[in-house]
Amino acid sequence: MNNPLQLSLVNFKKDSYIIVEGKQKADYFYIIRSGTVRISKEIEVVEEEGGNLLHPGDFFGVVSTMSSHSHIETARALSDVMLIQVHRDQYGLLIERNTPVAMKIIQQFSKKMRYLDEALARLTLKGNSGLDNEKHLFEVAEYYAKQSSYNQAYYAYHQYIKYCPTGENIRVAKERMAKIHPYAKAVYLDGSTDEFNRTYPKETMIFSEGQPGKELYIIQKGSVKITKIVNNNEVMLALLKPGDIFGEMSLLENKPRSASAIAHEEAVLLAVNKANFKRMVASQPQLITRLTQLLSERIWFIYKQLANTQISDPMGRMYDALSIQLEKLRIPISNKAYTFDFGPKELVNMVGLSKGEGNQIVKQLFSNQRLKIIDNKIHITDIEEIEKQAKYYRKMEIIARARKRGSVLNR
Repeated sequence: MNNPLQLSLVNFKKDSYIIVEGKQKADYFYIIRSGTVRISKEIEVVEEEGGNLLHPGDFFGVVSTMSSHSHIETARALSDVMLIQVHRDQYGLLIERNTPVAMKIIQQFSKKMRYLDEALARLTLKGNSGLDNEKHLFEVAEYYAKQSSYNQAYYAYHQYIKYCPTGENIRVAKERMAKIHPYAKAVYLDGSTDEFNRTYPKETMIFSEGQPGKELYIIQKGSVKITKIVNNNEVMLALLKPGDIFGEMSLLENKPRSASAIAHEEAVLLAVNKANFKRMVASQPQLITRLTQLLSERIWFIYKQLANTQISDPMGRMYDALSIQLEKLRIPISNKAYTFDFGPKELVNMVGLSKGEGNQIVKQLFSNQRLKIIDNKIHITDIEEIEKQAKYYRKMEIIARARKRGSVLNR
């Protein structure tokens, strides 16, 4: 029995609002058939790559629809527009009937992720990630060596030697590797073209930022943390769990890895190379649906992180970061207790504070009796307290910005 794909055409007059930022129910996304649409946000932290004007063939609303989160943007018609309206549940069938559309969405999401990731690195740590510079592999290795994280350091040194054979730090890298070899446990240093199921022990590196990438990974068991080294600080971008997919950006764009992946606990992964991925697109639309959902989730999350950088009070940024984690994990706001999957050190990294400043703010944070550290993880005895504090600091930030604007206008 055929299952026809019936997509609706909808029309909006000039100046009409199509979607509104903050709206909770995001069931549809749109592909522009004719006309022009402007995308905007309450706080424009960074302009969209390519600008905020969308034209025929472009799409919007996918991030919130496919991640099942609230809208992160407002879309307004700059002219009379005709749109193709796609319900979340129709996406799998859309892939089967029109694979190029799905691939366009995934490829554009991949580019958006890379662009936003770079913006977050600049705003969080006021630096450049060195993403397109293979010498950055050496810097990553040096950072982990200084932290006595020898598994990660050994792996990154090896990749630097492999991809920068004439680099100015080759001699030093080889000396460092020889020195830390007895203390390091690195696996799959050169990948494996014929071994698709792989096990990575805890704290071993799966790939390093700056390293060329040829595979994406699907987590079968365990967890993986995605990190970035900027200005000699480590920022944890995500903590991924079974069913999650990562590493797709390098596979789709043929560019160096934008971040490092490290086994947070022992992880069993399925590695997918480009040839296998192309076959999967055609034969397993559910995989592409899942990949779109995960990319949507990450983009939604990084927009929230970018907004977090605009909170001037570091204590406010910490509460906001915890609140974002709760929303990301869809933890209901209640007076129940909850234990996060990370500790104070990771929280400091999330908000981009230096170690010294971060330690001071952490002490103040845990003066709140409802917050505790249990087994090196942050525990809250009343989830509502996080949301209450985060809303307070967000409100104070809005008031401070309004006063600043008023002060400027009155000059």
